[in-house]
Amino acid sequence: MDKYTDPHIKKSALITIDTQNDFTLNNAPARVDGTASIVPNMVRLLAAYRKKSLPIIHVVRLYLQDGSNVELCRKQAIEEGKEIVAPNSMGAELVEELKPDPDLKLDAGLLLAGNMQEFERNEYVIYKPRWGAFYQTMLEGFLREREIDTVVFSGCNFPNCPRTSIYQASERDFRIVLVKDAISRLYPIGEEEMQNIGVSLLETNDIENLLA
Repeated sequence: MDKYTDPHIKKSALITIDTQNDFTLNNAPARVDGTASIVPNMVRLLAAYRKKSLPIIHVVRLYLQDGSNVELCRKQAIEEGKEIVAPNSMGAELVEELKPDPDLKLDAGLLLAGNMQEFERNEYVIYKPRWGAFYQTMLEGFLREREIDTVVFSGCNFPNCPRTSIYQASERDFRIVLVKDAISRLYPIGEEEMQNIGVSLLETNDIENLLA
């Protein structure tokens, strides 16, 4: 037990990272191996949080086709015409199983303007302009206003956006949970690195039991 890092699950928010069609589906232009296979566990996490009416924040990327908001390592490809999570495209949409209603669509204009889109009560979407979920977003303020002190991470591609977001959360003194079986491309040294900064490594069953 650690009085500073152990999660307060009843004061937590579930954060999904970049689980969008272009990063997840077979034959997608930027498919990340292993992301499709974690979607069922993410669905279970979402169901548990919805049942308890605890906050859910879906964090997404949107790449403007002129490359103006794209990180440097992908900027040239987008400028040359590669379409990845383009605003108002099906590729940019959240994977359908994750939505509270499959008919809901991302409001790209609202999100790109820095606003939060409300899907339904206690479930929101925000756009992040770089790897980390806290970089130039309203996420920290949203959590502080609701006295949320614990963030539970799931989603796409641990080495990039989840890991960056976790370090940003740590810098802001949030208690942090990484759901090991609901995040893609997690590897042993990454787990060790997370434990070294006080992140709780749990699985979907653990979260369901804590919320039950």
